[in-house]
Amino acid sequence: MNDEHNLDDDGDDGVDPVLVAILEQLWRAYRETPDREWSLAKLSKQAGVPMSGLRRQLTALVDSGLVVTTLAEDGTGRASLSDDGRTFCAEVFGNATP
Repeated sequence: MNDEHNLDDDGDDGVDPVLVAILEQLWRAYRETPDREWSLAKLSKQAGVPMSGLRRQLTALVDSGLVVTTLAEDGTGRASLSDDGRTFCAEVFGNATP
């Protein structure tokens, strides 16, 4: 993994499994519905991550340029991989089904 997309927030040699789960689901979403974003509620459910944890991880992913989010005033939102995120996930996950 290059420094530009360093996803290791926990300070050791491993990558946060929650972060991996979210990226896997965003990659799956892109592969299944490339022209649509997934709702944060669906992403939370599919990744098995509570909404608070999902939002925290998405902030880091947006800051790293891997994810794009759209948030509404009512607190709902949508997320998808950015161009860099799609390239990154293709390198990491390949064509394997998550």
